[in-house]
This record gives sequence, structure tokens and C-alpha cells, in this order.
Amino acid sequence: MSANISQLDHLNPEQRAAVTAIDGPVLVLAGAGSGKTRVITHKIGWLLDECQVPPERVAAVTFTNKAAREMKERVGKLIPAERAKRLVVCTFHTLGLRILREEYRALGLKRGFSIFDAEDSRNLIRELLKGDNRDAQDVIDVVQWRISGWKSARVGAEAAVLVAENNQELMAARIYAQYERHLLAYNAVDFDDLIVKPVQLFDEDAEARERWQNRFRYLLVDEYQDTNGAQYELLRQLAGVRAAFTVVGDDDQSIYAWRGAQPENLANLQRDYPGLKVVKLEQNFRSTSRILRVANALIANNPHLFDKRLWSRKGEGDSIRIVPCKEGFGEAEQVVARILQHKMEQGGSWSDYAILYRGNHQAKPFEKMLRERNIPYHISGGQSFFDRAEVKDVIAYLRLLANPDDDAAFLRIINVPRREVGATTLEKLGGYARERNIGLYSACLEFGLHHVLPARTATRLEEFAVWMGKLGEEAEHSDEPVAIARRLVEEVGYMDWLEETARDPKAFERRRDNIEELFSWMGNIAKRADNDIGLTGILNHMSLMDMLDRSGDDPGDTVALMTLHAAKGLEFDHVYLVGMEEELLPHRNNLEGEGLEEERRLFYVGITRAQQTLTLTYARKRRRYGEDLDCTPSRFLEELPEDDLHWSGRTPEDPEKKKETGRARVAGLRSLLAPET
Repeated sequence: MSANISQLDHLNPEQRAAVTAIDGPVLVLAGAGSGKTRVITHKIGWLLDECQVPPERVAAVTFTNKAAREMKERVGKLIPAERAKRLVVCTFHTLGLRILREEYRALGLKRGFSIFDAEDSRNLIRELLKGDNRDAQDVIDVVQWRISGWKSARVGAEAAVLVAENNQELMAARIYAQYERHLLAYNAVDFDDLIVKPVQLFDEDAEARERWQNRFRYLLVDEYQDTNGAQYELLRQLAGVRAAFTVVGDDDQSIYAWRGAQPENLANLQRDYPGLKVVKLEQNFRSTSRILRVANALIANNPHLFDKRLWSRKGEGDSIRIVPCKEGFGEAEQVVARILQHKMEQGGSWSDYAILYRGNHQAKPFEKMLRERNIPYHISGGQSFFDRAEVKDVIAYLRLLANPDDDAAFLRIINVPRREVGATTLEKLGGYARERNIGLYSACLEFGLHHVLPARTATRLEEFAVWMGKLGEEAEHSDEPVAIARRLVEEVGYMDWLEETARDPKAFERRRDNIEELFSWMGNIAKRADNDIGLTGILNHMSLMDMLDRSGDDPGDTVALMTLHAAKGLEFDHVYLVGMEEELLPHRNNLEGEGLEEERRLFYVGITRAQQTLTLTYARKRRRYGEDLDCTPSRFLEELPEDDLHWSGRTPEDPEKKKETGRARVAGLRSLLAPET
């Protein structure tokens, strides 16, 4: 018996069924905390050991770098390291980038294309909107959201004009067409293109499609409920007629409709693959029975394609506490006091506790109270390493080095350090480049620019472009991209400029250290690469690291503060879900229809993060717009089974339990106050 078969003994019957089903398309309907990652990793081991599929012919696809890393680590414990290294375990967008790197010519791209992040796209849209005098931030955001939505739904720029339903959409569709032309001129793709362009290629080129279908003999996709239309189509194209794939998902945890996720893709699977095998994972290994009973009762109010009911062997557990509070700061006061008291009585770590909320704006009073009580905390979604100005500057220089058509990178660094290139100069340079249908960098090298700009300015731009061109040629043929990057920073005088502009020596040291860390990361990426990926490959890799994995460092032993969206996939012993009010949860923009169903799923995700205890709080009044407004408790509280709830101030307290709590509190105080030995 192989090692992998013996490992199946650690799986429950449903997990084993999901692992060993390989004869056709499989949907694993994995409830919260039901061990879906274990199923995927064991299935990879099963495919390699029992089915003799070569590792490089198996692709496991997920949505974040963090999930991909975890999957790689867990697979590495099941199979030898040499074989695990040959597996393709990556995000959807990394897979798309892999395809684009090999097929870029067929899509009209040149080697060394750039990847525009959200800020690059926003800046381009801002420039395009200036002609309409509509460059207000909210208009930019709407246009960016529309373009991304059209791309995810595979609606091209021409089709977008035809389907536009009002003047705002028509304006966005016209900007979309210009946006696409500019991306092509810049030899760039945006984040959505990493999926959309491979789909376009496989639609139009049967030979390329067949080549990639033969590349992968088996596909596994995690968090399938989060796929959009383009991702669904990419999976369908890669699977081909063999349909050798397993997708794992949970329609009850689909909470990303606002960024294009389509839980109806689960129904599309049944339509497109009539032989689909469905395996349900309903045993939860995380939470108490009471927490799951409350979650099941809540989510039963949503329509379902597949019925599912979570259960657990972890015992009944405590009642779910519901705590009404007088007002917003009182809510924060109560929650922090309860965390402090609970830890004092029970021991454990600060990282056992999480405060979850619907929107980031709710965090402030909890931060204030935690600071006042000297309780360490960490807010998810802090500044990304790649958001630091000095890191963005150096990366922009390197992007321009690798892709001279990258106008976004050019505009960021042309005056960093200062080159006396003002807005008027850039406007004239941009006009000349548009007339000549070339990029800004190329325009700097043309003699005709001397007829548009003062001789001194034109010469300065030409010298800069010539220097970048020579260094770019060296970078293209160099097998030491980090050395090229260091040389660029030195020759441009960036460190000196950084020191001159820093507000104090410590600020300069921090910024200098960030650049050193960037160089270190570049070196590590180059070392880990299977082959010589060069400067372009390193930059593309870092772009995806930035866009997919902005979670920051390990927060250590701290109370977690985060939104419900950010909490998905995590678990905590004790969860405090705050702001359980109408217009907060459910959010004011989603009070009916499909929006309300998604809000209910968001609450369900919050409930199922809790392992041992769950506390729900709401305020009777909140201060908004300078006045105290009455709040209505969330309608979702009425959907919870009353027998499993304990309402503070309403449910009678058990006298014996009250005495026990008092004794524990005194004991906790004594241990805290006892001198260290």
C-alpha cells in the first residue's frame, strides 16, 4: 500500500470520495472549516502517486499568493521536495501571466510588456477624462470599475458602447476604447488582461488552445465561487473535452460580487458538464455545534442550488452573546473590556481574539480603546511595502528600463530626482508624442522635439533617454538584474536626493532600508526562478506579489481588527462581530434582492470564523454627520435561533455560573498582580 493510500485514513468518507474521484469533472462543495485545503493537497498526492500523473502536468489554481504558498507547503509534506517543485501551484493571474509570457506575440504585445496596477490604470483614466473635464476622483473610480467589470464579463470596448444603458455608461465605454488603445501603445496589460487575453487567444487560436490543454492533464481550482466570467471560461478552455478537473467552493461564502465574482458559475458547471460529480463536505472541524447551528439557520434564508448543513463533533459550546450598547464608543468600550476580562480569566494569547466589522471606518473607536488599555492590536489592510514612495520610484525606473513604452513609469520618474521638467514641458511632450503616435520616452530621442521645447529642456530629456537606453540594453543581456538596479539608483543620484528630501535622518534610513529590502527581494526571486527570468520576469513577479498579496508581515500576538471580507479563510477562538445594525450589516447599499443575499453570506462568513465563542454587538445610537442618530438592530439577528442566543440585560444569568465567573476573575487578577519569580 502506498504512503498516499495510508494517508487517506486521516480523511473522513466525504473527503476520501473527493480525493479519489478522477474519472470526470468534480465539484467539491466545501462548507466553512470542512478541510478543503486538505482535500486539494491530498488529491494532488493521489494524482501523482496512484494515477502516475507527472507533477508538471498538474495545475492547482487559487486566488491569492498566500493560499498558493500554503498549498505548496502542505503538498511538500506529502510528496518528495523534488516532485513538489515541478508542480504548478499558483493564482489565476500568475497562470495567465505564464501564458502571456509564451504567447505575447499572438496578442500584439512585445517582449518586456508591463503590468499596470490599479494606480497606473487610475492615472491613465484620469488623463483620458481630462478632455471631458470629468477627472473627479469618484468619476475615475466609476469608470475604472466599469472597465474592469466589462473585461471580466468578456465585453470588449466596441460591445460596451452598444450595451451602455445610460450616458454615464456610454461615457465609460468611450473611455474604455481609448484606454485599450493606450495600453497597446504602452506595451502594457492591466490586471484583468492577465485572464482576459489568454481567453481571447484560446478563442481565436485552436492550436494555442490545444497546446495548453496538453500542458495540463489535471486542473484543481480553489475558492471556485469567487470566479468571474473570464476565469470560468479560462478553466473551460484549459479543461477541453477531457474535463479532467476538480473545483472546490462554497456558494454560501460567495462575498465578492462587487469585484465580479459569479456564484452562478456553480450552476453553469452543471449545465456545461452534465456528468458533474458533486461531493459535499459538511463536517466542520473548526467551530462548536452551537455556532454552526446559528450559521445554518441564518444561511437557510438564502436560495440554494445545493443544500448543505454544517455539523461538528466539538461539543455544544457557549451561547452566542448579543450585546446592545448605548452608542458607538460605548460599543468599543464594552468589547475591549470583555476581551480584557476574558483573557484575564481564561489565559491564552491576544491573537485568539478578533474584532470584525463591515467597513474600515468602524475601526477607529476600537483602536482608541485598545490603545488606552495597552492591548496590542493589528489592523489588516495596512500600507503595502509596494505602496512606499521610494519603492514605487525604483520600480518605475526599472519598468521603464525593461519597457521603454511604459508611459506611466516615465511620468512617475522623469522628475525624480528633480530635472526641472514641469507640467508645461510634460504637456508639450505628451502632445508631440500623440501626434507622432509614439511613447514619451521615444519622443525624447526625436530631433523634432527641439522645435516644440526650449533647446536646454529638449537636450536634458534627450540625455536622460540616451542614458536609460544604454542601461536598458545592458539589462537585456545581463544575468545580474540586481546589479543593474543598484547601478541605476547610484547613477541617477537617487539616494542623495532621498537624503536631501527626508524630513530627518531616521526617515532617510527607513527609506534607504526599504530600497535595500527591494533589492534583496529581487535577488531572492531570481534565485528561486526555474530559469533565468531576467529583469522583466522579476518585475512581473513583483507586480503580482503587490496586487495579490498585500497582507503585510505576521502581526504576532495581537488582537486582530479587520473587515468581514478580509477575515474570509481565517479563524479565531473568540470573535466579536460589531455593528450589527441596519445600514451597516446589511449595508445601506444592499438592503434588497441579490445584494441582501450577499450581505447575509458576509454575516455567515463572520459567524463561521469563530471556533469557541461568538459575541454580536450593536449600538442604539451612532454619531454621524455631527449628530446622534438612532440605529435599528440588524434584521439578521431576528433570523438566528433564539434558544442559542444570550441577550445581555435580557437573558437571566445562571447564579452558579455567575459565582464561578467571579471566582475566575479574582484568580485572574491575583495572577496578573503576583510578583514575577
